Amino acid sequence: MTPTPVVQGYRSVGEGRLREVVGRGLEEFGTLVGQTIEHRPARTVTDTDHAMTLALTGNVAPVHSDAQFCERTGRKRALVCGVVTLGLVIGASVRSTSGLTTANLSLDEVRFEQPVHVGDTLRAETEILSARPSASRPDQGVVTVRTTAFNQFDRRVITLTRAFLVPADTAAVRAATDY
Repeated sequence: MTPTPVVQGYRSVGEGRLREVVGRGLEEFGTLVGQTIEHRPARTVTDTDHAMTLALTGNVAPVHSDAQFCERTGRKRALVCGVVTLGLVIGASVRSTSGLTTANLSLDEVRFEQPVHVGDTLRAETEILSARPSASRPDQGVVTVRTTAFNQFDRRVITLTRAFLVPADTAAVRAATDY
């Protein structure tokens, strides 16, 4: 049998088998500071995304749920709740950034810059701002990123800064788990 080729974004887990890489560790992030990761695929906001979030959060603001209110206040349609936008954008970034995180530390400087509606398609990108060893957890590192998302018209809809813990020894985590 032929050996499994080395393919970027995957790791060999046996002869003829590759596993998709999820997340990164401190060492990998250290080489990426200043780089921007484009996350794919883009994601179209659905009625279900919006309705489920309103139901789960108990958000009763009419700007999110009352078409007649929106029309009478100058909006053509309801705004998607910011929690939906925030969740979809962070979710888009997880596979290539914080997939191996042990804790989210902060969510700062969140700015909703354009309205988002059901049917809008969002794409995200993340700039790696810093990566350093944790002062209190020597087996982990703190990574800080800035994530930005754009709609289908290339208008920036949200920006946020996030910090999270990642393993210092990614190989050990991957060896002990299926990731």
